[in-house]
Amino acid sequence: MHTRDQKLAAAVYERVTAFKQQGGDAQKYGSMAHKLPVLIRTAGLAQALAFVEARNDVHQLQLISDLAAAIQQPALVVRSRQAQLGEYMLLTREALAALLWFKRFAQSVLKIDDATSGEE
Repeated sequence: MHTRDQKLAAAVYERVTAFKQQGGDAQKYGSMAHKLPVLIRTAGLAQALAFVEARNDVHQLQLISDLAAAIQQPALVVRSRQAQLGEYMLLTREALAALLWFKRFAQSVLKIDDATSGEE
């Protein structure tokens, strides 16, 4: 039996390595992986996801899609806007837990750390 963190780590690793193999812009993807947890903590989940959507960057949108898949919430953006308080708090906790792994794998797999995540 695996822990929730082990399952998240495996799901996120699979997504990040697939992104790397597709040859996407690791800088944009990894940079947002570092910034999104801070955005969520300061603005809230729905607002942070809306911000990323508004930027309309294909690599950053891929991160949102990968995040949704990792936490098994295919309609994460819509659910974050429509959820009642309890569900919203759960979605936020799940997203932050997964984003911790996205950040770690952005550092180890994509070689993007805080020092190089200064993309606009």
